[in-house]
Amino acid sequence: MTRRKMAEQLSFDWPTGVALGPEDFFVAPANAQAFAMVSAPDGWPEHKLCLTGPTGAGKSHLARVFAIATGAKIINASDVVMGPPPATPIVVEDMQTLPRCAEEAMFHLHNNLRAARLPLLMTARTPPARWDIALPDLASRMQAAALVAIDDPDDALLQALIMKLFADRQISPPPTLVSYLAPRIERSFAAAANIVALLDAEALRQQRPISRKLAAALLDNSDQ
Repeated sequence: MTRRKMAEQLSFDWPTGVALGPEDFFVAPANAQAFAMVSAPDGWPEHKLCLTGPTGAGKSHLARVFAIATGAKIINASDVVMGPPPATPIVVEDMQTLPRCAEEAMFHLHNNLRAARLPLLMTARTPPARWDIALPDLASRMQAAALVAIDDPDDALLQALIMKLFADRQISPPPTLVSYLAPRIERSFAAAANIVALLDAEALRQQRPISRKLAAALLDNSDQ
């Protein structure tokens, strides 16, 4: 698989400055259903969808893909406040962190979007049934949302993710390094982010290029 092919569409949540456009999203079996559902809001029951997955899985990236396609406004759950009825679709990120003081505002936002037939996309690490929501009417409406999850990365997505993480740090790893790393780390988004960060830091500390030899030393040390 070429670098361009792997970078066609790659998904995960990373700090400001990384590529988060639709062209950077890598569709693989682990996220294909989520990508398809987020891309088709006309098919969401009651115009709402909850997208779940672990940190780094691609929720914020998919939220931005959705916002670019629909003109949606993205807000964090901690920033939900009472306001006029929205004129665009809305994305509410990190819904599992919705504070008590924002529950009534979220209830009205939901109802206003539903009345206007505007899509509501919510992201969270856990499904709505596990959110700590005290307002019964809001809890029931959240649990009625369609739900789609991003699974742990498969081999193709894990390798593409590692490549993308290196690229976001402006690092061009040796061609064989990514295929060497992928089967030797935990198959998770967090593990991919961790190994790339460790390699970058160690290379800087030792003032040497990132290489398979450096990766082998780091992995050996981590097993001790």
